[in-house]
Amino acid sequence: QWVYNILEKKAEADRIVHENPDPSNGFVLVPDLKWNQNQLDDLYLIALVHRRDIKSLRDLTAEHLPLLRNVLQEGKEAITKRFGVPGSQLRIYLHYQPSYHHLHVHFTALGYDAPGSSVERAHLLADVIDNLAMDSTYYQKRALTFPLRADEPLFKKFQEAGKV
Repeated sequence: QWVYNILEKKAEADRIVHENPDPSNGFVLVPDLKWNQNQLDDLYLIALVHRRDIKSLRDLTAEHLPLLRNVLQEGKEAITKRFGVPGSQLRIYLHYQPSYHHLHVHFTALGYDAPGSSVERAHLLADVIDNLAMDSTYYQKRALTFPLRADEPLFKKFQEAGKV
């Protein structure tokens, strides 16, 4: 609900850094709640797409390339304009598995070791775009590894199935 409240401007409207209102290819860029916005060393923003039919990386196809390219380009431009951090100093990625199932993209300072920014969970947006440009169904077919904590229900299901 938190995501929908932001997209509908029922919450955190004053925190929006950038918005592209296009219902198909647009998004809202907001500071992540983990970032206090007092320094740029741990800069952390989230782009929430307007589309509600894309839950995670697994749903993406070449049809979504205009959306992903908008997020990448406009997100970098907005951060440079607002915070003076160039795109070359940003890590821009998606999580798999995501912490919530509404497509969102993380923008962090390159030097910041943000939770979930490691290679086991983070998929760079530029790589995602390239993979989809080569193969529209890349993320439906590819095996994706991801870490799980021992207390997560999904981990317990893997254990019960004898997969761990």
